[in-house]
Amino acid sequence: MRGRTLLVVDAANVVGSVPDGWWRDRHGAAERLRDRLAAREGGEEVVLVVEGAARGVASVPGVRVVAAPGSGDDRIVELVAAEGAGRRCVVVTADRELRERVTALGAEVAGPRSVR
Repeated sequence: MRGRTLLVVDAANVVGSVPDGWWRDRHGAAERLRDRLAAREGGEEVVLVVEGAARGVASVPGVRVVAAPGSGDDRIVELVAAEGAGRRCVVVTADRELRERVTALGAEVAGPRSVR
């Protein structure tokens, strides 16, 4: 698995990028994003980082869901540092500070539209 691209998705940021009523059901919105990611045919190792009300979202084949015990951004940085070294790593987020933190670790960044 280490040879495959690691795609880390900031669930809260991607879900929040479209005003489709996600705030009424954060858990369901995260599940819908997870299911869209699972249907992709990119061949990446996909990790969806959830926080808050979405913490109970389960992993499915093709998408590993990681619940952040606190800050989702901090958990994403930890994942990039621990699992992104030595392979291509892409973080999907529009969060400017998070983008800076992960690019400092060698990751690439993509905006929410790349997975919507």
